Amino acid sequence: MEMIAHLDDLRARVRDWRTAGQGVAFVPTMGNLHAGHLTLIEAARMRAPRVVASIFVNPLQFGPSEDLDAYPRTLEQDREHLRTAGCDLLFAPSVATMYPRGDERQTRVEVPGLSDILCGETRPGHFRGVATVVCKLLNMVQPDVALFGEKDFQQLLVIRRMVEDLAFPIEIVGIPTVREADGLAMSSRNGYLDADERARAPSLHRALLAARAELLRGVAVDAVEAQATAALREAGLVPDYVSVRVVTDLRPATASDPDLVILAAAYLGRARLIDNLRVSRDEVA
Repeated sequence: MEMIAHLDDLRARVRDWRTAGQGVAFVPTMGNLHAGHLTLIEAARMRAPRVVASIFVNPLQFGPSEDLDAYPRTLEQDREHLRTAGCDLLFAPSVATMYPRGDERQTRVEVPGLSDILCGETRPGHFRGVATVVCKLLNMVQPDVALFGEKDFQQLLVIRRMVEDLAFPIEIVGIPTVREADGLAMSSRNGYLDADERARAPSLHRALLAARAELLRGVAVDAVEAQATAALREAGLVPDYVSVRVVTDLRPATASDPDLVILAAAYLGRARLIDNLRVSRDEVA
């Protein structure tokens, strides 16, 4: 596997592949890779003969009090994981490569309507930073398809909307969440959990499963949200939100909406955990 840090080298390599008639799949990451990331690489290998991954800890998506400086950086370990998974090229740009005029003078990309709700309420500017960096990376790599995990469901919808609105000729594919044996969604931030917190963390997924069952029984949305929030508190988590939304655009769900997603975020020690679960009311027979 080749590792490239400079944009000109990246574009030259992709141009060589294009000349040879080879399509490109792309998996952007912030590194500290786990099995969920490697599942994206495996899925990318099934969609194109060449696979590019990126590792870049994006300062634009971190708030002033968030964990930018502490975010784990494990480049050599990540490089070996990607090589073993069959990645062809790792693009590992510097901040200067991504933002040559600095953070403050960087052109920003905003996706209205999807960016200021849910995680966007408590992390203002986060999705502007995500949309900006993903927009730049897609333009740099120019893949045929890009793959993202469904654990970050709101992020996935933000990126899909951006790609559609800006007419990028790129397919955006969501890959189902990869979980630990006890249901906890895999995340780089799970490493922040101590032993007691790690034991409590699967309560988030269990609360979503219970909420899904209640929705399928016909319980009202607001009651389901309240019950799940209470269950998180009882388990020792600090809920940020639990919300039932329409799966296509994250509008608040009504009794007549059939295809839903339950999204939740909660704090546990240093970690902010997120998860979601899809619900189809058509499953009720």
